[in-house]
Amino acid sequence: MLFLVVPKEPIIGLSEAGNSGESLLGHVMIVGEKCVAHLGLTNGFRMVVDEGPEGGQSVYRIHLPILGGHQLGWPPG
Repeated sequence: MLFLVVPKEPIIGLSEAGNSGESLLGHVMIVGEKCVAHLGLTNGFRMVVDEGPEGGQSVYRIHLPILGGHQLGWPPG
């Protein structure tokens, strides 16, 4: 299972968020956790934030992909 949490306020990336983005970024993670609980992903999940071209960022707006529902390997990809 994969779903996204996307805040209404557009922030390009973590490096652009600064101190003013702190509460928004925390809120995005809490909303993600509530969605995980609602979906019953009790055995674990992964939240991913890509930053910059070398970090795999392809969408230049903060969004939080959440993966779960099956065993996830490491390293990813």
